[in-house]
Amino acid sequence: MAVNEKGILNRLYFLAGCMFVFGVAVMFKLFSIQFLQGDEYRALVDSRDIKNVTIPANRGNVYANDGSLLATSIPKYNIAIDALTSKSGNFEANIKPLCDSLSGYLGKSSAYYQREIRKARLNKNQYYLLVKNINYSDYIRFRNFPLLELGAISGGLIVEQKTKREFPMGSIARRTIGYERFDDEGNVTRPGIDGAFGVRYLRGTDGLRKKQKIGNGKWKPMTDYNQVEPKDGYDVYTTIDVNIQDIAHHALLKQLEYYKAEHGCVVVMEVKTGEIRAISNLGRTSKGVYYEKLNYAVGESHEPGSTFKVMAFMAALEDKVIDTSTVVDTQNGRKRFYGRFIHDSRYGGYGKISAARALEVSSNIGLATLIDKHYGSNPKKFIKRLKEWRLDKKLDVPIIGEGEPDIPEPGSDKWSRNALPSMAYGYNLELTPLQTLTFYNAIANKGELIRPRFLKAVKEFDKDIEVFDKDVVKRRICSDETLNKVREVLKNVVIRGTGEKLYSKNFSMAGKTGTARTEYWKKGWEKNKKYVSSFAGYFPVENPKYSCIVVIHKPSTKIGFYGADVTGPVFKRIAQKIYTDTPMIDEVESLNVRVASAEKEYEAFYETSSTYRTIMPNVVGLPAMDALALLENMDVNISVKLNGSGVVTSQSVNKNEKLNNKQIVVLQAS
Repeated sequence: MAVNEKGILNRLYFLAGCMFVFGVAVMFKLFSIQFLQGDEYRALVDSRDIKNVTIPANRGNVYANDGSLLATSIPKYNIAIDALTSKSGNFEANIKPLCDSLSGYLGKSSAYYQREIRKARLNKNQYYLLVKNINYSDYIRFRNFPLLELGAISGGLIVEQKTKREFPMGSIARRTIGYERFDDEGNVTRPGIDGAFGVRYLRGTDGLRKKQKIGNGKWKPMTDYNQVEPKDGYDVYTTIDVNIQDIAHHALLKQLEYYKAEHGCVVVMEVKTGEIRAISNLGRTSKGVYYEKLNYAVGESHEPGSTFKVMAFMAALEDKVIDTSTVVDTQNGRKRFYGRFIHDSRYGGYGKISAARALEVSSNIGLATLIDKHYGSNPKKFIKRLKEWRLDKKLDVPIIGEGEPDIPEPGSDKWSRNALPSMAYGYNLELTPLQTLTFYNAIANKGELIRPRFLKAVKEFDKDIEVFDKDVVKRRICSDETLNKVREVLKNVVIRGTGEKLYSKNFSMAGKTGTARTEYWKKGWEKNKKYVSSFAGYFPVENPKYSCIVVIHKPSTKIGFYGADVTGPVFKRIAQKIYTDTPMIDEVESLNVRVASAEKEYEAFYETSSTYRTIMPNVVGLPAMDALALLENMDVNISVKLNGSGVVTSQSVNKNEKLNNKQIVVLQAS
């Protein structure tokens, strides 16, 4: 018996020893967690339950030349309540007045809100959403509601802010105004002015606020103030004139629709300053609707065709190898160059004509013959002249995505014996529309080559941060003698040349038509011919105020494709409208001209876009593109289908009807 008791006692001692060792180990672990690894574990807890949340700064506004608003960031707020955080006394004293206020704003009964908020408190719900996507004035109103006015800790107020980019002018100049977006991988897309100047001026500096996890994937602010306040971006004042922009946009749209073209662009530049007054880029969708798809004017390099004949003609004049009276034989409209035939558009040709007349009637053979004769043995001399005019260089405008010019030279892959005569009439080289316009603007501007400019100033309220002045690239591109001769020929192009259909005795214009084949290298081109139509020039002739280029790709050949027919009328319509609707002469440039139509359009758009966020607005009577822009920017994810083009005539969902996510809205337009 004694032996058995001794065995039991030994076992007890062993068990007690094990427990002691285990206790020591636990104490050591607690000590390690508390003192040696405490910071690490506390950081881990904080990382799971507390986080710093970025508060995006409001992007600066984008303004037109006259101060009209083109793009703005509007803050939107979600208001929720932490039903658990308020002390019982505060909660009971304020719950009924709070629900009375909610009822007055949101429409449901006060009893309904009392029941829901009390249920949330009973269920320990720390995030009960009260309202979404309200504007700043309504946000201030909510902050002053009973209980919520006590703030985040005492009143349970939860505020979430986000910003939305609005475009008061609708789809007009949308691509030029642009945007800045990030994809899922963090890559940034920055088209247009908004994108080009986002990092440096518009973006601002983001703020920070701490949020605490409250379960179910929800987070609430830990305080009702920010750790770091966001700093809004600067405002950008562009050179865009909303009236001229509207003229250019609709003139281009009308012609694209009539000729059923693939896409096109128009740019209007002020001659003396290089300021871009209007730029419109419209592309056709699969449904036949046109919208600001890509920035063709800045980014699309292509063979310019006959608008380049002016550069070839000027080079020969400046090198004094020809004069305007030099006679050239265009034969019967068909001439062989190094085993390949070149044709003129006129059947039977023009015979023997002057060099000036060859440019007026846009004779391919005439220009090819002159350039090949005088530069064929030394093509580098011709290329050198083009390089002196910087036609081989990008303009380095701040808009992202500028197209690369391509001026081949002997030794390059694109060079052959036919390269030089082809270049004489605008083939075997590439320029963007903006690069071509910049050269024509220099002709209008007494030979001074100016870089196109999209910005006038950057401001913080009324304080100038940076002011942009004229940027001269080259003081003189040629002699006065050459310049005067070229300007005379460009005037005669409209009076008696390929642009004679555009002539008007009421206002003067000068310029050059262009009709270039495109995709001619593809199989089957003869059966399905495609062209690029263009017109570049300036007005008025006597004292040029504006230069302009119009380019339209792939018009229907069944309707027409020559530059004089397709793009010339757009140029004329813009010039005529500017003459009649915007008499901006030197004597009144300093006045603050208010455009009533533009202001009315802005007010109507702003009121509609601010009011109708989740219910269907009335879009009948709006241009189809403006209706699409309005509906696609709402707070519900709907699908819009547009039948036809032009002005909206009917809508499948009635005005004031509540919209649901993934709902389909059908618009009819004509």
